[in-house]
Amino acid sequence: MVRSQPLPSRLVAAVTGVLVLAACSATPAAPGSSAAGATFVVATAGEPDTLNPVLNYGVDGASLIFDGLVARDAENALVPALAAELPTVSGDGRTVTATLRSGVTFHDGSPLTAADVVFTYRAVLDPKVDSTLRSDLDMLTAVTAPDPATVVFSLKYAYAPFLQRLTLGIVPAGVLDGQDINKAGFNRQPVGTGPYEVESWTAGDRLVLAANDSYWGGRPANRKLIVAFVPDDNVRAQRMRAGEFDAAELAPKLAAGFDNAAGYTVQRVSTADYRGVMLPFGSAVTGDLAVRRALSVGVDRAAMVTGILAGAGEPAFGPIPPTSEYADPATVGRASADTAAATALLDAGGWVPGADGIRARAGVQAAFTLMYPAGDSLRKELALAVTADARKIGIKISPEGLTWDAIDTRITKDALLMGFGTPYDPDFVSYKLFGSKFAGQGYFNPGSYRSPIADKALQDGRDQADPAQRKAAYATFQQQLVADAPWVFLTYLKHTYVVKSGITGVSPRVEAHEHDVANSLWWNIHTWTRQ
Repeated sequence: MVRSQPLPSRLVAAVTGVLVLAACSATPAAPGSSAAGATFVVATAGEPDTLNPVLNYGVDGASLIFDGLVARDAENALVPALAAELPTVSGDGRTVTATLRSGVTFHDGSPLTAADVVFTYRAVLDPKVDSTLRSDLDMLTAVTAPDPATVVFSLKYAYAPFLQRLTLGIVPAGVLDGQDINKAGFNRQPVGTGPYEVESWTAGDRLVLAANDSYWGGRPANRKLIVAFVPDDNVRAQRMRAGEFDAAELAPKLAAGFDNAAGYTVQRVSTADYRGVMLPFGSAVTGDLAVRRALSVGVDRAAMVTGILAGAGEPAFGPIPPTSEYADPATVGRASADTAAATALLDAGGWVPGADGIRARAGVQAAFTLMYPAGDSLRKELALAVTADARKIGIKISPEGLTWDAIDTRITKDALLMGFGTPYDPDFVSYKLFGSKFAGQGYFNPGSYRSPIADKALQDGRDQADPAQRKAAYATFQQQLVADAPWVFLTYLKHTYVVKSGITGVSPRVEAHEHDVANSLWWNIHTWTRQ
């Protein structure tokens, strides 16, 4: 989950950034001039912790700085990237062979070889490297290079979506070999093969990318990209309206304010990105099954979609989006609140209403804190809506907007309005977010949900190659989540962006939760031009 990080030091930098970015974009070049389209300035809420793919930057492709062996096109279908063609899979599914595209060079001019691919994947698998991707590749037993243009992946078992894991950006072995990857300067000033190279990164302010004229996919249509980090939604909207940005991601309501504004277009992009309330199992209140189930049926998802999302989304009942072939329709619940069912669950669980209407059991009041990132207006509104719905069934929620640093210290104890989701394979994200082996590991299963049934279903889903068996496994997983309610799933979002008029080449595609510097509307910004 990419996080916006509103640190105090960033406030000063952001003010400075207003002036710097205004100089870059407030006065657009005249159409047809030599400067027209030379620089694009986009704004996002989140700032990455690193720019190293080994450490989880842009692993689903479209990082703009790196390329994987494969990439995704406008329909999210796999296409060759650094591989000359889609890698081949052996009959037993346990050997995958990739042949590299010839003539590819890194930003420093060094040639791409199979040794770089081997180094990248081995680095992810190295226990000394703090890569959150290691569990994504636990089916991998070896990566070898029989010659400079060939890479062979050996798997423990046939893993159906393995080719999708080959979107991982490739790093140059010659630059990183022998270094402590966790602390390498490369993490902030990387060298890749992508359409842009890093010119500078000012923490809390902006990332400046310059065109890679030697890009194997063709010289970028524009000379520079500036990514402004503006964690506060309202500030980002104000600066967009002031003309500082060519494109910006905005909360749905804020984006709707540009619908009739001259000089702008609004893009509402379909996603697999969900929002929900993560409920810690260690609490006497949120750890109680009756409370969790009551909240799940007692929230009004339909009202959230209409009111908070301005229609840019749909109700969510689980982590596998309705558009997925693996979605189980049997787990879809009632979109509006079922207050009667919620109160019946609490009554049966022994939670008795007090004089103030708040329920209690054995001297413990049905009350808890719900955290959300302070600068995220959408999560704030969702948290307030959940708070109001919970109050109607006798549960007291105290919403609290915090910095991510403060949230980090409390995620195993307090509920959190979280966001995740992927339009790719159901093994992605859910395996770590709901698997017992990841309980309490940062933002992977922070609530310490443990279910042998869900664990087995998740493991079966990644072990089985047969589509029917995988579909059955993920149906079991989704049904178990409904039974246990470790999260109260609220909504799937449409990511909303505002783009200045006159920009061509914008090509929305279904997005994952991660959509800040990488995988956003600007996944193909190297092809954008101005009219």
